[in-house]
Amino acid sequence: MTTSSTAETKPRQRVPASERRETLIDAAVHEFARGGLHGTPVDRIARSVGVAQPYVFSLFGSKVELFLAAVERGFEVVMETFTAAAEAFDPAIALPDADVLKAMGQAYVELLSTHRDYLMLQHQSYAACDDERIRERVRACYARLVVHVERLSGADQERIDDFFRYGMWLNVAAAMGVEDLSVGCEWVRAGVVDAESP
Repeated sequence: MTTSSTAETKPRQRVPASERRETLIDAAVHEFARGGLHGTPVDRIARSVGVAQPYVFSLFGSKVELFLAAVERGFEVVMETFTAAAEAFDPAIALPDADVLKAMGQAYVELLSTHRDYLMLQHQSYAACDDERIRERVRACYARLVVHVERLSGADQERIDDFFRYGMWLNVAAAMGVEDLSVGCEWVRAGVVDAESP
């Protein structure tokens, strides 16, 4: 006699390697954003997806390659964010001082506030640039992003430079959980007073 639980047991479906790879990259974005390259064990990423660590290495080869796949995903998300903002921008209904570059900047601010993992992973990618392999790939990702913004916006080099300078300012502010980094802002002045107090 067969019990109902035995009769209803279905064979486990195999997840395609390409799908597992994408799931692992998503998990890696989350874990590396918090622990960085050196502070994040691959086993933690593997367990979060329900696979063994050797399987991760069969897909990525090394921890550095997994980290770089996560970093590249982060840059891709930023590029997609900029593309969507540029495509949605309509000069006919925009405010008089608005343009594509400002629309992309606003979209980036929204990304930073809703997807903190991508922000923190970006910081982790720059921090890991002592490794030449990582430095080369991060530089390539950054260069592609700059060219992408140039193409989408049609802006001159000076405006592109200002856009990326302000973007870095936003990254630091968002990481610290503040909206202003100016010398006269309240939290900076309060910190100076505290530091000078006996």
